[in-house]
Amino acid sequence: MNIKKIGVIGAGTMGGGIAQTAAQSGYKVILEDVTEEYVRFGFDKLKERLEKRVTDGKLDSSEKDGIISNIQTATSLEDCRDADLIIEAVVEKENVKKEIFKQLDGICAQESIFTTNTSSISITRLAGVTKRPGRFAGMHFMNPAYMMKLVEVVRGLHTSQETIDAVRAVSEKMGKTPVMVNDSPGFVSNRVLMPMINDAIYCLQEGVAPKESIDSIMKLGANHPMGPLELADLVGLDICLDILEVLHADLGEKYRPCPLLRKMVAGRKLGKKTGGGFYEYRK
Repeated sequence: MNIKKIGVIGAGTMGGGIAQTAAQSGYKVILEDVTEEYVRFGFDKLKERLEKRVTDGKLDSSEKDGIISNIQTATSLEDCRDADLIIEAVVEKENVKKEIFKQLDGICAQESIFTTNTSSISITRLAGVTKRPGRFAGMHFMNPAYMMKLVEVVRGLHTSQETIDAVRAVSEKMGKTPVMVNDSPGFVSNRVLMPMINDAIYCLQEGVAPKESIDSIMKLGANHPMGPLELADLVGLDICLDILEVLHADLGEKYRPCPLLRKMVAGRKLGKKTGGGFYEYRK
């Protein structure tokens, strides 16, 4: 399938990064969110990142203008009607994602491919609300999407090989490395990563060590570029909790979220995006 236009649903941290990556790879992009405020905020952040690359000498001003011209903003799913590929990147809530795909299924051409950037939710269940389960796959980008090379390409129970081939081709054109996984809670990345983050939070809660020590031990002892608590702040503590809730429900007690994580999310200390999580940040 010749994919030329991509609809990115959700203009938050992940959606904005995916839209930027697609646009700078030559795709026409529709960046959609539920309100003008949300989509404008995401688009402005995208433009700030590109402007910084110009300032740093990593991008020509004309190239920046070309990337921006590839992006159209929208506040209605109807504007994604002629998208060849949909990449959904909204909140990690199954009911929200299902409702979006139900609507899109009645809007987009039957040939359009649907993908989701979900971190943990079953591709097969999400595809089940559409009439195109064979043209539905997972396309899990890492954060920040405009920098990280990996895309987990997730095959649902009914995903066709043609769909997998198309998603892999798009990922590669975006400069990513697509890695195939099968549909399972958390796939590989978060099934391995989230228990480490959760245990790091337990270490902090139980007074095993202060946050700086926990992060330093994993950076210096395991050669991780970022400590688990720093990484949780970057991902968003609410996102970490949502993923752990899915893993806990599907895979059992091993994945029960730490009470301290629940407490911080309840207190809206969500990490970098709110200016404070385990660490404090300037907004």
